Amino acid sequence: MAQPHIDTLDRKILTELQRNARITVAELARRIGLSKTPVAARIKALEDSGVISAYRAILSPIRLGLTHITYVEVKMEDTREAALSRFNAAVKQIGEVEECYMIAGGCDYLLKVRSVDMADYRRIMSEHISGLPFVHSTSSHVSMEAVVEQSVIAL
Repeated sequence: MAQPHIDTLDRKILTELQRNARITVAELARRIGLSKTPVAARIKALEDSGVISAYRAILSPIRLGLTHITYVEVKMEDTREAALSRFNAAVKQIGEVEECYMIAGGCDYLLKVRSVDMADYRRIMSEHISGLPFVHSTSSHVSMEAVVEQSVIAL
C-alpha cells in the first residue's frame, strides 16, 4: 500500500488530534487557519487512508495503580514460523502485556509488562509468561523511572 501524502496542514491536524481527539472541527479549523469543511474533509481522508486508525480514551496507569513496569527479554527455543505464530497468538491473550516486539539481537522478543507491584509481576510471570509456547528463557528488567514516555508521534 502506498503511503498517503501528508502535507503541513495534515501534520497540524494530526498534532492537534493527538493532543485532544475530542476537539471540535470548528476549534480545529480555527487553530490551523482553515474553514470547517476542508478540515472535515482532510480528517475523513486521513481516516480513510488509515493514517488515523482509531480514537480512544488514554487511561492513566498510575491512577489505576499499575505503577510497576518490567521489560522482559524472551529467548525462544524454536524460531520457525509455526512456533512464532503460536507465541504471538498466546502473548496477545495476556492483558498485562502492554507491548510486545519481535527483536533482532540478543533476544527474540521484548515485552513491556505493567503490574501493581513486584508480587503481582511474579504472579504474571509464573502464571502466564513462563508458560508461553516455545519460551526457552526470560530476563526481566524493572523500570525505576520513566524519563521519556509519550503517546504522541512527533510529526
